[in-house]
Amino acid sequence: MVLEKQITSKQAIDLENKYGAHNYHPLPVVLNKGKGVFVWDLEGNKYYDFLSAYSAVNQGHCHPKIINALKEQADTLTLTSRAFYNDKLGQYEKYVTDYFGFEKVLPMNTGAEAVETAIKIARKWGYEKKGIPSNKAKIIVCENNFHGRTVTIISASNDPVATENFGPFTPGIVSIKYNNLDALKEALKDENVAAFLVEPIQGEAGVFVPDEDYIKNAYAICKEKNVLFIADEVQTGVARTGRLLASCGNCSCKDKNCSSTPDVKPDILILGKAISGGVFPVSAVLADNHIMEVIQPGNHGSTFGGNPLACVVAMAALDVVKEENLAENAFKLGVQFRKGMQDLINKSDLVKLVRGKGLLNAIVINDSEDSSTAWNICVALKEKGLLAKPTHGNIIRFAPPLVMTEVQLEDCISIISETIINFKK
Repeated sequence: MVLEKQITSKQAIDLENKYGAHNYHPLPVVLNKGKGVFVWDLEGNKYYDFLSAYSAVNQGHCHPKIINALKEQADTLTLTSRAFYNDKLGQYEKYVTDYFGFEKVLPMNTGAEAVETAIKIARKWGYEKKGIPSNKAKIIVCENNFHGRTVTIISASNDPVATENFGPFTPGIVSIKYNNLDALKEALKDENVAAFLVEPIQGEAGVFVPDEDYIKNAYAICKEKNVLFIADEVQTGVARTGRLLASCGNCSCKDKNCSSTPDVKPDILILGKAISGGVFPVSAVLADNHIMEVIQPGNHGSTFGGNPLACVVAMAALDVVKEENLAENAFKLGVQFRKGMQDLINKSDLVKLVRGKGLLNAIVINDSEDSSTAWNICVALKEKGLLAKPTHGNIIRFAPPLVMTEVQLEDCISIISETIINFKK
């Protein structure tokens, strides 16, 4: 294999367009270097990263502790499959269960795999523990969710872009309105419901934050009906929202202003993205023994799940979250960012509102969902040295690495504000 030593951004984009499936619509920038909160393109231009690989890079790009763990293990042993034991998996399993307060973990690789795993566990629990008749188990999900792109997961989606011409879909998945407790109560009247799968904040939907008591009350309703509460924290977990988990009180954040929910511990917790520090695919499904024990040898697996490389990377990534107080930093900077955006709203009619928690935030552009305004603003931001991406047409999501400083964030607020104030449709 021979890689071109010198390649331009145009050449890189042309290669992807010619040889790659067109399943993404990237911003026109080609990156080849990252460090902390910054990334650089092939021409040497420097940018603030305000997407963090959809919150996979919470610890910043190429964090030295995580990279060193990767390099050291890569020189020793990378993969055994689960046909044999390896010396890192058990250590990781103890580490991650202690870290998040669960008794068992099932290690996987990607967020979508982890969601699929959680659905399988919930169904099997429904049959073997709750007594649901064979092949009758139902999983309740919420409209406008984003749990991944597999056939089973898009069976839970109401987004036509994700579903059109991909049927037939997996049965047994029922969608209700998000942030609507009455809808949940009605759905749980069905005794064949095994689980409620929910994002504590709907990120891909445009950082839609539910009512403050929604998660707490939804959890209580599930407990009353003997239904598993599954929290998909692939994007919101690992300090992104100003606490370790958006759904759970098992939180490293000691700030008294942090609105954690100490009476919510998900029955099944789904993690991905930042559990790896953005370095290597790692995901995890956590639950206590009485749930996880339904999984027996041969029921589920992954050749790469729990590989030694993933284990050491994940432990290093989670070490960084605690050692550098990233939950606390995300909480503090989130307040600063939303204040800056509210000041912008007071100055510009182009932005309708800001919403979010911690450093997972979005602004809603005062234009229709089918307009190109938000995209064009993101292109203008790129020219000013800040990378962000629209979602659902008129919403721009802002999610920088959690290692950002107050000074850096203030610089970014200025870039965003000046770009929007001077923007011409």
